[in-house]
Amino acid sequence: MLPILLFLSGVFSAPAQTQYRGWDSFGGGPENIHYSTLKQLNTKNIHKLKAAWTYDTGDAFQGSEMQCNPIIIDGVIYATTPKLRVIALDAATGKPLWTFDPAEGGRPPGRRNRGVAYWAGGTQSRIFFAAGHYLYSLYAKTGKPDDSFGAAGRVDLREGLGRDPGKVFITVTSPGIVYKDLIILGSLVSESHPSSPGDIRAFDTRTGKLRWTFHTIPRPGEFGYDTWPKDAWKYTGGANNWAGMAIDRKRGLLFAPTGSAAFDFYGADRHGDNLFANTLLCLKADTGERVWHFQAVKHDVWDRDFPAAPLLITVRRGGKMIDAVAQPTKSGWVFVFDRETGESLFPLERRNVPPSPVDGEQLAQTQVLPLKPPPFARQRFTEDMATRRTEEAHRIVLERLRALRSGDQFTPPSKEGSIVFPGFDGGAEWGGASFDPETGLFYVNANEMPWILRLVPAQAARGVTSARRIYVSRCAGCHREDRKGSPPQFPALENLAAKYTEQQVRDVIRNGQDRMPGFAQLGDPAIEALTRFLFNREDTQAAVAETPAGPTNLKYSTDGYNKFLDPDGYPAVEPPWGTLTAINLNTGDFAWRIPFGEYPELAAKGMKNTGTENYGGGIVTAGGLFFIGATNHDKKFHAYDKLTGKLLWETTLPASGNATPATYEVKGRQYVLIAAGGGKSGAPSGGAYVAFALPE
Repeated sequence: MLPILLFLSGVFSAPAQTQYRGWDSFGGGPENIHYSTLKQLNTKNIHKLKAAWTYDTGDAFQGSEMQCNPIIIDGVIYATTPKLRVIALDAATGKPLWTFDPAEGGRPPGRRNRGVAYWAGGTQSRIFFAAGHYLYSLYAKTGKPDDSFGAAGRVDLREGLGRDPGKVFITVTSPGIVYKDLIILGSLVSESHPSSPGDIRAFDTRTGKLRWTFHTIPRPGEFGYDTWPKDAWKYTGGANNWAGMAIDRKRGLLFAPTGSAAFDFYGADRHGDNLFANTLLCLKADTGERVWHFQAVKHDVWDRDFPAAPLLITVRRGGKMIDAVAQPTKSGWVFVFDRETGESLFPLERRNVPPSPVDGEQLAQTQVLPLKPPPFARQRFTEDMATRRTEEAHRIVLERLRALRSGDQFTPPSKEGSIVFPGFDGGAEWGGASFDPETGLFYVNANEMPWILRLVPAQAARGVTSARRIYVSRCAGCHREDRKGSPPQFPALENLAAKYTEQQVRDVIRNGQDRMPGFAQLGDPAIEALTRFLFNREDTQAAVAETPAGPTNLKYSTDGYNKFLDPDGYPAVEPPWGTLTAINLNTGDFAWRIPFGEYPELAAKGMKNTGTENYGGGIVTAGGLFFIGATNHDKKFHAYDKLTGKLLWETTLPASGNATPATYEVKGRQYVLIAAGGGKSGAPSGGAYVAFALPE
């Protein structure tokens, strides 16, 4: 396994900061550094940590998740549940204070939510929360909607995007960020066509009125318009901020990373570099004006979204302290920029990219990667890295690997299949990274799972056509032509009658849910035919009401989201399959790196510390500790020595802690709180919040 590497010279260079005693925002504060100055819990007493209280939401259902990073204001916890209710709990006891259900007891409007935002002005205080295509404003004291906000306490996010609101799919999974009297939001939109534009928008906290919009797909006359085909903003979508933001309130600067443009894997309809997709944006928070930007991937066809909110940090350079912004990536790199100018604080290297072997595609000729810090995830899957878990697994993986394209980060998608490593789920993921201002150490957990990207001919569905053709053109890219899906991200669509009614399926097809966009534009006859096909394979004819505007009927799609696994379902690559790394951002060197997580069944056979896929971030404290759950298969919650990576304490949660914890102090007692929601990679789902503290 990986040894612990110590490069601690020069680490203690940044002064400790004192303002991080609460947890009032997603990520711990507006800077999103996941840090607390609390130190009642420390390296000397952490072994005494016990569960202080548990609150079961009662909301868990098959496949549900709970990714929420709770916030704590004046002794009250504000959080979300698997069914997307908002709850307020007493922070000392876990006693429920109020609840708000946007579905009013009906079908939940999605499965993923990472938290809420808090605003206070004068004697008023509000909780902002998104579910489905609505942004809600709730009274913080009661959980009741604020009727003066939007229409009856909510704003319809489908409006104001330059598209027909009835045919737009949009939701929000990461909470917005509050600045003065603004709530600033990104969005989750479809990654295939049709897709909504990923506009970043600011709404008035009192009225819900739209105050400003930044178009991530530029319109005529706007900077970056010439990096897209003419009028692309009218027909394509994506380039959205789904992972969250950070804000420098003193300077009034908003930092927002964006994802790739639709369609993720083939861009014949969007020739050009495609600003502002895959871009770290620095905007004026008051107006939405661009200050600077950095595009990490031009014309992305690898799904290389920026997967997490950036961190606003301070590092030492040449004997002085520089305010900076650090952005982790799916591909396993960290970019670090001067916060005001956008200048990279480490050298960047421009790399040549091979051309696409697929007709119609035009890739950018070069891409940029940093020379430091080194990547925190492996970059290329070579034959010597094929699993040796068993001789048979090694032989089969080698045979498959030799039939695929495998190379560096920017190996183009292909018809025979290309390796993407790290895969579509990172490297880094939505849990994000942590930063310790005392030491300059940056902590990031990573997945090391290869995936296979294969392009296949697309089947357009226009006019009067068959239900099967509609399915293949609209659904098979995620759920596969055989309907087996790529669970758990993209579930199988077999035996739907055992789980849903036909009306429920019609509603999901029409309106979307979670990562799935809505397909209202197909029209009722096509939706009805598709529903019958999914339930009983009845392949009837139906008229497709409307095709997307513009040249979006692409020649190629994919055969699904495919992890490269060995015959027994374990990663095809040699361990570690998950890692936890501490990087000194003053020097760009690793401080330590360890495998993260294990499979209990393999550990029982002596194959320990393999690492596993992990989702959810960590937090670092002045008490010398780094807390993190995240590991999928062992359901553990861990505390490490932040300087060495030594495991100091761990416990088993009711379900996997696929969420970022929070720490806070109430009545002189420090707590660490985590959502145990599970549901990832086929793991059992749960719905408990567990708070830990020292015994009284």
